[in-house]
Amino acid sequence: MNRVWDTIVIGGGQAGLASGYHLQKKGLQFLILEARQQAVGSWPNYYDSLKLFSPARFSSLPGMRISASAESYPLKEEVIRYLAAYSKKFQLPIVANQQVEHVQKNNGVFEIRSRTGESYLSKTIINASGSFHSPYTPTIKGRDEFQGQILHSSKYRNPDPFANQRVVVVGRGNSAVQIAVELSEVSQTSLAVLRPVQFMKQRVWGHDLHFWIKIFGLDTFPFWRFGKNAPSPSSVIDLGLYKERLAAGKPDQQPMFHSLFSNGVIWPDGKKEAVDTIIFATGYRPNLGYLKDIGALDPEGRPLQIAGVSAKVPGIYYVGLEGQRSFASATLRGVGADALYVVRQLMRHL
Repeated sequence: MNRVWDTIVIGGGQAGLASGYHLQKKGLQFLILEARQQAVGSWPNYYDSLKLFSPARFSSLPGMRISASAESYPLKEEVIRYLAAYSKKFQLPIVANQQVEHVQKNNGVFEIRSRTGESYLSKTIINASGSFHSPYTPTIKGRDEFQGQILHSSKYRNPDPFANQRVVVVGRGNSAVQIAVELSEVSQTSLAVLRPVQFMKQRVWGHDLHFWIKIFGLDTFPFWRFGKNAPSPSSVIDLGLYKERLAAGKPDQQPMFHSLFSNGVIWPDGKKEAVDTIIFATGYRPNLGYLKDIGALDPEGRPLQIAGVSAKVPGIYYVGLEGQRSFASATLRGVGADALYVVRQLMRHL
């Protein structure tokens, strides 16, 4: 309790581990507080068939390459093993089962309190807690009347429980399409979208799309210098004949329903259709409620930051936010560069 660390990293997933690597390289005294038993982020909770949207050659944290074929797309279990091996290789100082509940600042020093009652003192904080535990689901008229099942994609694991059901997946991103295609093998599935899904080719002129993204510098383009985050990609990377599957109606696309009734959805043309399950693949919001009392967040709970540096509270930093500095900021291939940038800013503050 009495020791004051140079920094505390909150979160031991990919963003926290990358931060730890660079902090260790700089010789700083730090801890990584991980809410779970193992520092592998939210990967164990993702759906079973998930695989990276970028090939292995572009999907490693700093200092250690993922052990997969360069042009392959690592599966969820491969990523979990990689993250566990990464923290072990660099002997990062991880304290498990420390879910942070509250942060306060007194006389220039942060006090971080966990759910189990422990307290830690630090000159700075790197928030790398991710957003998996803060899923976003839009408000839909009639939701309270609907008697079927509603869940967010964060709760989806595999299609088995949905066999022979009528399922609607809401969303038009990579996860929404991948889940809907998988479900269409065992159920009657539709994608409910505000706009039709747009696809990008996985390979262009013999190279994966991410090769060209790196060649043209989009991974490191400093959008934040223009006062805004990097725009999110609006197209789905076609990893497995997804475009052909949607064209064939497995799953089909429907304009987003405007409300629910007791047995299902009401489509824009007024037609009512019975539905068993609705899955919202509608993304996440930052999981940073513990910073509320020190003025680091806006009224919606989003961090007030520029390129991972708090715009309101000196000594507060972030790694792993979507669009933080580039298209790749919230991904395995992007957190390393952002962590290095943040650690450099943190050292200037110290």
